[in-house]
Amino acid sequence: MKKQVLIMLLLSMTGLKTIAQSCPDIIGYYPNWQWYDRAKLVNPMTIQYAKYTIINYAFFKPEATGLISSTDTWADENLLLGQINWSTTPVSYYPNTSIIERAHNANTKVLPSIGGWTLSNNFPSIAADNTKRITFAHSCCDLIRTYHFDGIDIDWEYPSYIPNGGTAADKQNFTTFLQVIRDSLTALGLQQSKTYMLTACFGAAQSNMQNVEWNSVKNIVDIINLMTYDYFGSWDAVANHNAPLHRPLQGDVTFNIDSSVTYLMNNYQVPSNKIAAGVAFYGRSAKTSGTPALFAPITGVVDNVTFSDDDGTPPYYNVLKMQNLFTRLWDADAKVPYLVGNGSLQTFVSFDDQESIGLKANYMKSKNLRGAIIWEITGDYVETTIGSGIIGGTPLVDTLKSVFCNTIPAGIIPISLTDNATSIAIYPNPTSAHFTILLPVENAEITIFNVLGQQIQKIQATQRTTNVHLDNNGIYFVNIKTKQGTTTQKLIVNRG
Repeated sequence: MKKQVLIMLLLSMTGLKTIAQSCPDIIGYYPNWQWYDRAKLVNPMTIQYAKYTIINYAFFKPEATGLISSTDTWADENLLLGQINWSTTPVSYYPNTSIIERAHNANTKVLPSIGGWTLSNNFPSIAADNTKRITFAHSCCDLIRTYHFDGIDIDWEYPSYIPNGGTAADKQNFTTFLQVIRDSLTALGLQQSKTYMLTACFGAAQSNMQNVEWNSVKNIVDIINLMTYDYFGSWDAVANHNAPLHRPLQGDVTFNIDSSVTYLMNNYQVPSNKIAAGVAFYGRSAKTSGTPALFAPITGVVDNVTFSDDDGTPPYYNVLKMQNLFTRLWDADAKVPYLVGNGSLQTFVSFDDQESIGLKANYMKSKNLRGAIIWEITGDYVETTIGSGIIGGTPLVDTLKSVFCNTIPAGIIPISLTDNATSIAIYPNPTSAHFTILLPVENAEITIFNVLGQQIQKIQATQRTTNVHLDNNGIYFVNIKTKQGTTTQKLIVNRG
């Protein structure tokens, strides 16, 4: 069914005046170890805070005593307190150089995420012991006082999960554990005249959902971060998608975002406005035993040769880096892309790009979800050229925000547009000159205008991927006309 949308039309070169609507939350995880990657490319000074509602800083470790410890004291000091001024005694920190300060300047909240997949083994014993629960809750408050966090994010993976030390008692203990933390945050908030958030991560599989007392937990936490990724991977018998939006033709019928979200809402009566669904800014590789294909037999190992930098699990920017070795295909059932190796490369890669992220964002809006969680934000920071050290764009979070917010310039005209237009992607954007337009269909008329409304280029596209080059810096508008309708997207060219 067609719907009315608003198309951007710039009327003045003096700047963009926007009409803002209420937007779903964008919650991005920033792992402290990623600070070191790519010569510290994504750091407190380069994170684009305004694109996120909340940044969850990962991870702190829950100790067996209930205390909370740092996993990297050097990174935490530099990232959370700021650049160190060694000229003072004791040392001090340069102002406005920490994630906390810069996020707050952009009205973005920052929460410490405690736990994670490799650090959840102590949660069962802490949650089972009243003294340890209180110690943990007080340690949460100490973290907030030390770093000026805006609340706490608990990432227990997962209650009653035996491989990570879980027991059947975790289900009830988890509720008590969260309530003790909530009570401590409330008390601290009263002391400091603030309201502190409590959020938590939850497994997307139904087997994990059944180990949570949802009737209680949904009223204790502010946001339920549903980890709707890692559904399939190299551990399976056949190649399948990391984070399908809808059910693939093969595999567990419940392993997809729609199934997880719908089950949580319908079976446990969790309100949609409490749920933030996960989006993956990374891919998963698997070696196939023959010609790579969706549902082809796989060998049980990742491709850690092609993706040696990432142990076979590449962030989005490294998927782009290696994409010339692959052919991109689209699963019309699951609504996600995938890559198959060219020539003798027997590798399958499941990943998300702007097309699938746009569809997922549209889905989240249609379900009235609280928003999206991103694992993890640095995967989307694409350099102008590989190794340049200059961030050229963040195409995935830009797509999320564009769909979520519908923030458009003043002076707009409405046109009819089908839902397929959300599948159109332009990346990188901003660009240094070269960019790619990804279309939902093979035939389209592409017209590029400058800010004066003058036509710069006109292209008759005959395939879904079109590469374009622009010579001059500036703001442009790319008008794309297909049989499904017409849409216009803003493009920024900055050649440096």
